[in-house]
Amino acid sequence: MNQSIILKPTREQSVKRFHPWIFSGGIAKIIGSPKDGDVVEVLDSKQNFLAIGHYFGGSISVKILSFEQTEIDEQFWFSKIENAYQLRKRLISEDTNCYRLIHGEADGLPGLIADVYNGVVVLQAHSVGMFNALDNISAAIQKIFGTELKAIYNKSKETLPSEFAKESQNSYLFGECAVPHLVKENAFSFLIDWETGQKTGFFLDQRQNRKLLQDYSKDKKVLNAFCYSGGFSVYALGAGAKEVWSVDVSKKAIELTDKNIEENFNQIVHHQSHSQDVMAFMKQNDDEFDVIILDPPAFAKNISAKHNAIQGYKRLNMEGIKRLKSKGILFTFSCSQVIDQTLFYNTIVSAAIESGRKVRVLHQLTQAPDHPINLFHPEGNYLKGLVLEVE
Repeated sequence: MNQSIILKPTREQSVKRFHPWIFSGGIAKIIGSPKDGDVVEVLDSKQNFLAIGHYFGGSISVKILSFEQTEIDEQFWFSKIENAYQLRKRLISEDTNCYRLIHGEADGLPGLIADVYNGVVVLQAHSVGMFNALDNISAAIQKIFGTELKAIYNKSKETLPSEFAKESQNSYLFGECAVPHLVKENAFSFLIDWETGQKTGFFLDQRQNRKLLQDYSKDKKVLNAFCYSGGFSVYALGAGAKEVWSVDVSKKAIELTDKNIEENFNQIVHHQSHSQDVMAFMKQNDDEFDVIILDPPAFAKNISAKHNAIQGYKRLNMEGIKRLKSKGILFTFSCSQVIDQTLFYNTIVSAAIESGRKVRVLHQLTQAPDHPINLFHPEGNYLKGLVLEVE
């Protein structure tokens, strides 16, 4: 291979520990003139082979595809995606037809997300290299899924580096499918709109946490804050909640929540929808709840926003704790990658201290197993959650 990255002495240690990223500060020399998205070899300071991956002229200069010398060809893509598919077949129950097929670094494909929605695969390339490989990725998915595949949709415009996103348009790579599209998750029905919805259309990573909510919802008054399309609301109602309030600042999200409630419950259910900013809603509303879910969007998308994010999580959870009845249950989450588990935990501790109430941890939560975490890439452990009992 003509294009290679040579590392500085000692900087190969992280590669030998199988971390899939090469940072620009560790590079001693670049051989050739790789363009963003090109495949390059990674060599140690003595020019011994270490890995092969996608190059990008940023702080993360290489995302590693393999720690073995191999061709990044059609067979490579098929083998990786087939391996991911076989894992999901073992993980996903028969009453669920929506799940994450490829979770970036955890499936050896850094920069690629693929979600399945009842026969439709939605792709998001987070790197130029993965975007350039979408034809091969699409071909592999078609081969693996066969006749059960209805469509493949590329939704990478929102996730590519900005200078490349300008030239990209979201589109179908295979087939077509009208949205919203009906899927099943743990036997509940949800309408998914990958074309205009958030992320790929649904927050699949919360599947098991939604199911856990059912253990606490029967005959309870539940508040689902930042409800998006009403996932937690549907599960709470399905478990026999006495009353559920869904709150989201997005009117479109509230409309989707109402449709999902209607899709699952023909009988009259005690559900209220509120299209309002969550903090404003909490400050203006004196109602108390038996169960509150706080699942906000990422407060910190980068390190520079970390301090403000911590303060945001603290204020939000103080308001939530205030509005819980005695022995109430709080499900609280952070999906900000730069807020690690310890920092999130300590932030919730601060909120509890200032609330003056006694609080116990019942569960520590993370993402569903179809969003696995590469043991050598702790950054992939992005979803943190706690279930608290508040006296």
